[in-house]
Amino acid sequence: MSVGGTADKTLLAIIELGGYPDFSPLYRRLGFEVVIEGSMRRALGYLKRHTPAVVVAEFNYQSGFRDRLSNLESLMAAIQRRPRTRVIVFYEQELAHQFDRLRQRFDFFKALAFPIDPAALETTLRRL
Repeated sequence: MSVGGTADKTLLAIIELGGYPDFSPLYRRLGFEVVIEGSMRRALGYLKRHTPAVVVAEFNYQSGFRDRLSNLESLMAAIQRRPRTRVIVFYEQELAHQFDRLRQRFDFFKALAFPIDPAALETTLRRL
């Protein structure tokens, strides 16, 4: 993959908190080259050099941020310069009202509530 180029089948998984199954085998079975980052900072560094087809990230509500709800806002600022990259977000149902505030500002390809249904995730990825 060339630096800055689009990788049609690269999926960046940002797993900050985890606590759910590893979907890497599913991603690979669907033909994606999987890159996993454990922090938003590392993911943003990756995005400076690469343009994945898909980013899968968690919505982690951060009430301590003065000017933001979560690290997803930093991610979406970087993604806006990559209009072909699709973002799938995993979120906690009890935080849906906070996540809805972001949905009003950003265009997410799909949002899936925990627990993540692997079949729904697969269907979403096949729609790309």
